[in-house]
Amino acid sequence: MPLSSIRQTPFWHDQLGPMPTLQERPSARVDVLIVGAGYTGLSAALTTARGGRSTLVVDAEDPGYGCSSRNGGQISTSVKPSLEKLTAKFGFERARGIRAEGANALRWIGEFVSREGLDCDFRRVGRFHAAHTPGHYEELARDAETLRHQEGIESFAVPRVEQRRQLGTDAYFGGVVFSAHCSLHPGKFHRELLRLALGAGAQVVGQCRVQGIARNGSGFRVETAKGVVEARDVIVATNGYTTALTPWLQRRVIPIGSYIIATEELPEATIDELFPGDRIASDTCKVVYYYRASPDRRRVLFGGRVSASETTALAGAARLRQDMCRIFPQLEGVALSHAWSGTVAYSFDELAHTGVQDGIHYAMGYCGSGVSMAPYLGMRAGQKVLGLAEGQTGFDGLPFPTRPLYRGKPWFLPAAVAWYRWKDQRQFRKALQMT
Repeated sequence: MPLSSIRQTPFWHDQLGPMPTLQERPSARVDVLIVGAGYTGLSAALTTARGGRSTLVVDAEDPGYGCSSRNGGQISTSVKPSLEKLTAKFGFERARGIRAEGANALRWIGEFVSREGLDCDFRRVGRFHAAHTPGHYEELARDAETLRHQEGIESFAVPRVEQRRQLGTDAYFGGVVFSAHCSLHPGKFHRELLRLALGAGAQVVGQCRVQGIARNGSGFRVETAKGVVEARDVIVATNGYTTALTPWLQRRVIPIGSYIIATEELPEATIDELFPGDRIASDTCKVVYYYRASPDRRRVLFGGRVSASETTALAGAARLRQDMCRIFPQLEGVALSHAWSGTVAYSFDELAHTGVQDGIHYAMGYCGSGVSMAPYLGMRAGQKVLGLAEGQTGFDGLPFPTRPLYRGKPWFLPAAVAWYRWKDQRQFRKALQMT
């Protein structure tokens, strides 16, 4: 199948029915206005609406346009810096509190899906995190032991000779399984969050870009494309789509495009060979790949960063297909059905951030691990607006760093990605020569 015939829309959208009927225009006055109708915004809206506050969610596009319906549907413990690194910066107790929020978010999403009865193909399948060199395997195995003893994170090392029990490839040098990690259908999860928020009484208005936010007495005057709204509280939940509407936040998040492809439907035996335990997968490359079987186990979904600069979905598809077939030679000659991209937000310290700036609540910077952390911190932001003590998190009060001259356009990213990609490839080639 030529690349030009690939559908440039997320595979996830194919399984969604029509969007619920939404309010066409926002109310002129609400208690809480939320900017962004992704996981963070809808989870915050559900919390404040159930807490008795009149709540409005507005989005510049249709609800779910961004990465909430474009991600890989993989759920981890979310917090990237190690306990050791965080301890060096913040002290042991604070570091332990920050790390605990990753486990809290993972546990919360499982309980939330079960409690609310959400139809989103949620499964606790475990993650195989693969080592692209023998040295990375030794490091992973040591780290897994440390995580078990210090933080109680379920994991076990898998040497290369046993790798195919977890993942049908010889391209790696073993890895670690994180047993508690999960998968879901991101489009269905977003649609279920939207259903819950609407059911709780929240207004959700799409195609309603916010053009200005200004203090107005004890509240805010919010100018939107569909009228002015007076709000007591404002929550900004824009993550990778943060703009100059909130320049202080824009200077602190780094938008990064992530690209995904879906294969055509495959024989059951092929999926069983590639994903024998239905694990989700990722690797130790700095320019990381993440992949899985689709929830119906009929396709492979393969994602990652494809080039130093942002590119098109089709150009990304060609590079991803090449890398997919390097890892899974069994897929040579297999056609692609979908290719798409979305924008995630990294922070300079690789931590999620939530707090209040100039009276405006925010939660963002999930560093590619937002499937559980985004709705979890959205819920906590909603609790803060309600004045509830349980809204406090281990991220509260952390410095939210930026860099001199940075204004939201990551001019430094192409050079960094090119360097890391070269380094990954060099390490991998060297490792192969030694085997």
